[in-house]
Amino acid sequence: MGRVHWAPEVFNCSAPDTGNMETLERYGSEEQKRQWLDPLLRGEIRSAFLMTEPDVASSDAANIQCRIERNGNDYVVNGRKWWSSGAGDPRCKGLHRDGQDRSRCGQILAAVDGPRAREASGVKILRPLSLFGYDDAPHGHMTSLLENVRVPASNVLLGEGRGFEIAQGRLGPGRIHHCMRLVGVAERALELMCKRGLERVTFGKPVAERTVTQERIAEARIMIESARLLVLKAAHMMDTMETRRREPRSR
Repeated sequence: MGRVHWAPEVFNCSAPDTGNMETLERYGSEEQKRQWLDPLLRGEIRSAFLMTEPDVASSDAANIQCRIERNGNDYVVNGRKWWSSGAGDPRCKGLHRDGQDRSRCGQILAAVDGPRAREASGVKILRPLSLFGYDDAPHGHMTSLLENVRVPASNVLLGEGRGFEIAQGRLGPGRIHHCMRLVGVAERALELMCKRGLERVTFGKPVAERTVTQERIAEARIMIESARLLVLKAAHMMDTMETRRREPRSR
């Protein structure tokens, strides 16, 4: 998936969709799966994940300032998010344009209980953010403003007070996905390095015949294999340790 940058899109394994699919599969009700998971798996819609915030150290989930409060049959959400992964995808347009079809995008949002609710409004995409000079269009990492967004209570996963549990269950496997893709990116980089070594000629022979180049290629090969095995071990431990934690203590 990582070796070719458009492969995740082709195989419907793009972030944040993979993590959101796993979240819905693990924590969603049958109705939520029917409404969101099934069309995601079929590649008919795209999803977004909103957790990071601009005004706090968002790596600590306890710092989240986005507020949510029950109001009748809805929850009302207010807050500002950035690095809103997937929010820029055209197939996610229902996320942020009032009056559009909101059924085209699923959004998983991290928020905390708030002291009061206000009248409903909507979600606005303020601007795209770049990462290392790339804007990742059309997918995008957006700055989002949530003003009095009304969410049906039926959309809440598991129930109030369980957001941190869900977030940890999502982000763990999601990090494994990223690591696997990055191993593929490293493989592609090594392939390009070898190709360049054969094409580039200095002082009468290809640089691939220089021992310093051969050493660098060998070191890269070793590091990629080390990373691959470490990711495999981490994934194996997540699978086996998760299983052990879920078993009743009496067993």
